[in-house]
Amino acid sequence: MSGTFDNAHISERTPLLHSDAHSDAHSDIESASTLVDPEINSEDAGDERTIICKEPSFAWLALVMSTAWFGVFLGAADTTVIATLSGPISSEFNSLRLLSWLATAYLISNAASQPISGRLTDIFGRGPGLVFANLAFTLGNLTCALATSQQAMVLGRLIAGIGGGGLMSIPTFLASDLIPLRKRGVVGGIANIWYGCGTAVGAVFGGYLNDHSSMGWRLAFLIQVPPSLISAIVVYFLVKVPPKQSDKSYLKRIDFGGVFLTSSFLALLVLGLSFGGNVVPWAHPLPPIAILLSIGVFIALFRWERTAAQPIIPVKLLYNRTVLASCLASIFCSAIALTSVFYIPLYLQVRGDSATTTGLKIMPVSLGTSAGALITGYLMKRTGKYVGLVISCVLALTFGIGMFAFQNERTSGWLTCVAFLIVGGGYTAVFGITQVACLAAVDHTQQAVVTSCTYLARSLGGTIGVTLASVIYQSALQTGLWERFRDRPDAAERIQRILNDLAELGALPTEWIEGVTRSFMGAFLKVWMMMFAWAILALICISPIKQHQLHGTLERK
Repeated sequence: MSGTFDNAHISERTPLLHSDAHSDAHSDIESASTLVDPEINSEDAGDERTIICKEPSFAWLALVMSTAWFGVFLGAADTTVIATLSGPISSEFNSLRLLSWLATAYLISNAASQPISGRLTDIFGRGPGLVFANLAFTLGNLTCALATSQQAMVLGRLIAGIGGGGLMSIPTFLASDLIPLRKRGVVGGIANIWYGCGTAVGAVFGGYLNDHSSMGWRLAFLIQVPPSLISAIVVYFLVKVPPKQSDKSYLKRIDFGGVFLTSSFLALLVLGLSFGGNVVPWAHPLPPIAILLSIGVFIALFRWERTAAQPIIPVKLLYNRTVLASCLASIFCSAIALTSVFYIPLYLQVRGDSATTTGLKIMPVSLGTSAGALITGYLMKRTGKYVGLVISCVLALTFGIGMFAFQNERTSGWLTCVAFLIVGGGYTAVFGITQVACLAAVDHTQQAVVTSCTYLARSLGGTIGVTLASVIYQSALQTGLWERFRDRPDAAERIQRILNDLAELGALPTEWIEGVTRSFMGAFLKVWMMMFAWAILALICISPIKQHQLHGTLERK
């Protein structure tokens, strides 16, 4: 839509589109009305006019949302593909340290792109945003498939992260445009079925291609290119939701300072955490300098966003205790989610499972994520309550993590599957409930930006979580190996090979097997205990959450 609006002649029910616009296939979505809210002054709203769509027919809504959710499927599949194959990829490049960078490179760009996507799709529209996300995702996966160096792999994951951030977040903004708040939990549960199917397919498919194709893990990236290109084309023609309207130019509505400061903060933070103890000792000046700079940039970001006319991260929303509690809890739950997704497959492979078997064993997490979101979504729709529900889900998550603390190299595989199912259901349910709670706590005009805040919190938590897990895991593993084998004549060479290539575990001398296995299990135990601590912190953070009304209509009446 384009053109200017005369607010003096527009009521909340005045159609903005001419009657001829209703003749095309998108009339249900494009038929809209402006939201006039006396509590939002021109400074807070940035002189923008929010468009509220008519609720579309079920058939059209299902078609549009399924198109958007296909991107969620692709993003989820990519996450478990890289989780399952991170060990073989790192081994091919002779550096298990690459495992951390495969995750953090993706998460840096993912974390930065999600809040940016909220603001940019407010300006340019959800459809163009989804097209761009699909194309970036395609380019990133193609780069990984053709990579001949660690640097190219990291670059590919950075580009894919930009696209993946949009694929995951923009469908949520779209749902906020088209679906009343009371039904959002159930719809979020349906979205998580797509997510769960993606994680299941990615885990099994990636492992199978690595074990049984001549191209190995490269084919797992290459095969994602055609469907993401097709998705971009379909989205271009189907998703036609009007963006916010303003008389200002596009460039004046983009918070470039916020984009730069957000990206710089995340890059510096991950650089300091990842290099410390892995690439250089903690005593080296690089890690502390990078971390201190990241803190300084974060303070600058906070101050900048407080005064920005149209911030990508509206920090004023954090004064709302429900939004703050939800974002803090999301940070810790996301740290748990990403750490479990990357380290549970590695744990299974160290115990002797192939990539394919590992994919099969972690499939139950897809059932947990789907069931957790659907059940809690239905309960919110039925009762309109979420406070007790979210606390119960965090407790269940804590219990599931506790089950991992008692596992070792002899633990039955079914116990690992059950624990992962509980953990997956727990953190997915928390994400869904906190998202609805944040939307209920703010005005309709702020739905996209508050959703961006929750996604930034998740990405930040995942980035820090995986990085800290890598630091603790690598440090504990090296310490354990040196304590047990420091007196062996070939200790330095063999320990380095163990740290760089999981395949070395199959070629160990008999006298090394028990000690190496115990060293790995000790390192994993420290990761599980760290996840347990995060669950306790999530429980503390979510406690102040406040109950808000879940409205049954888009106009919130």
